[in-house]
Amino acid sequence: MTYTPPPSTTTRPQLEGVHGFAASTHWLATGAAQAVLERGGNAFDAVVAGGFVLHVVEPHLNGPGGDLVGIFQTAGATAPTVLMGQGPAPRGATIAHFRAQGLELVPGAGGLAAAVPLAVDAWLLLLRDHGTLDLDDVLGAAITYAREGHPLLPAAAATIGRVADLFRAHWPTSAALWMPEGTAPRGGDLVRNPAYADVLQDLVHASAEAGGDRAARIDAARARWQRILHAAVAFLAHPHRHSTGTDHAAVLADADVDSLAASYEPAVTATFRGRTIAKAGTWTQGPALLQALRLLEPMPDDRLDPSTVEGAHTIIEVLKLALADRDAHFGDGVDPSPLLDDAYVDGRRGLLGARASREWRPGSPTGEPPHRPPLFTASAADSGTGEPTVSASGQTRGDTCHIDVVDRWGNIVAVTPSGGWLQSSPTVPELGFCLGTRLQMCWLDPDSPSALRPGARPRTTLTPTLLLEDGLPVAALGTPGGDQQDQWQLPLLLRMLVGGYTAQEAIDAPTLHTTALIDSFWPRTWNPAGVVAEDRLGDDIIAGLVERGHDVLRAGDWTLGRLSAVGIDRRRLLASGAPVLWAAANARGMSGYAAGR
Repeated sequence: MTYTPPPSTTTRPQLEGVHGFAASTHWLATGAAQAVLERGGNAFDAVVAGGFVLHVVEPHLNGPGGDLVGIFQTAGATAPTVLMGQGPAPRGATIAHFRAQGLELVPGAGGLAAAVPLAVDAWLLLLRDHGTLDLDDVLGAAITYAREGHPLLPAAAATIGRVADLFRAHWPTSAALWMPEGTAPRGGDLVRNPAYADVLQDLVHASAEAGGDRAARIDAARARWQRILHAAVAFLAHPHRHSTGTDHAAVLADADVDSLAASYEPAVTATFRGRTIAKAGTWTQGPALLQALRLLEPMPDDRLDPSTVEGAHTIIEVLKLALADRDAHFGDGVDPSPLLDDAYVDGRRGLLGARASREWRPGSPTGEPPHRPPLFTASAADSGTGEPTVSASGQTRGDTCHIDVVDRWGNIVAVTPSGGWLQSSPTVPELGFCLGTRLQMCWLDPDSPSALRPGARPRTTLTPTLLLEDGLPVAALGTPGGDQQDQWQLPLLLRMLVGGYTAQEAIDAPTLHTTALIDSFWPRTWNPAGVVAEDRLGDDIIAGLVERGHDVLRAGDWTLGRLSAVGIDRRRLLASGAPVLWAAANARGMSGYAAGR
């Protein structure tokens, strides 16, 4: 049996050129990044410009009080690098404190769930070390959109509408920012955030006043950012409503934000069909994608085709095994190598069967029994699709953004920013943003590898990808989607690397994912055989999955994934010897775009 051929048409062309390309989940972020490339900036200048615009134009998906994970390779480098923008738990975030508050889980909304916010510091660190421009050159677009206004996405307006009663009754500062007329805005309404514009302008002023070289000027802005966050600490020290229906004060302290610092780490890698896939470590879910690819590698091509019953079933069952290992073993400081060991992966592959497993089946890569979190079951109807930011049950959920950039010098970068959603916690009025709730991914169980521990990073879902051939990067990609991020990247990679699809063809192709995992977000449910599939996958494929025992929720035709990607086609060289660059973006959600020349 042959692999399903790519579609004859796509929603848009895969863009190709030689100067540079940007792709993201919002057209204004893509435009800001591309404008920086046109002014002579490199990929890192451009991705930072676009990243700050995402704070403004997708406030329901990310914010300056949140976090990010990036992965990149500079021109001439021999290995990829991870940009670590995930803040740790504050010093006061102990299991004992949360238990004393009467809590069994970390809340999904409210300041008590706030990790130290590292997104802005990470963007500035990347700009300092790998960019070429000054801060005023890259923040101009974000400041303009925040001060002058931008059209609100329909999904953002819908999110505000769903939390309008919460804002009115309990979070009045959020109501003042997002509902200034007393009612939720509509999609397309022009919205402004002058307080955040002032914050960004303050960073620019701090940088300009510092003098010294470019690195010193950007470090001055990083120091100013720490002081700015003191206002958030003071504001959230007052008890306020959380997702539990109870009121609590945050534990984040000035000392936590004064010591914040983003950093770099080596990537974790695995090979698949002669390529290298690079991810962040087990403080993210990234190694689960690597394990899934290792499980699939020796199988015949038709079992790797998500557009067949056998392929879709196999991919789902492989993901269930990899994600069970994620939920049992991943956490800050955990070595991923035993989970990717050849003998261990071979043993896991032997568990795959012809019918859907309804068991939670983590392995024991080091011989120690796996940690078993509580399994709170949920029906397929209650499981979210990852898009939009409110689950099918009506509970407000956060999501994420993504941006990729490649430049003519060969620099390439993918960043997945998230957290600090407008529905995360009350807006700090003088700052125009709130803090995130990433600690909800920690367990109040000291035996868990992802236990809540002061100074430890919560195991985040943020997971961008870098693809390499012969040690050189050829693609950077990622998507929003919480627990679905690597699940949606897997079919894309299989279609590209096995099926011969272009990135745009793979992004446009119908996809699916499993909900047979322990949800990373409050209230942490599990659906033993759940599958969510786009209707375009086809009636025969969906019926075949049901016959094999999967509980399938149809999600509509264009609902799953907001993937984007950029790349370097090193097999196609121009007369100058330069390779062709490319970019692809997603039509789902009607906001993602790529641009370049």
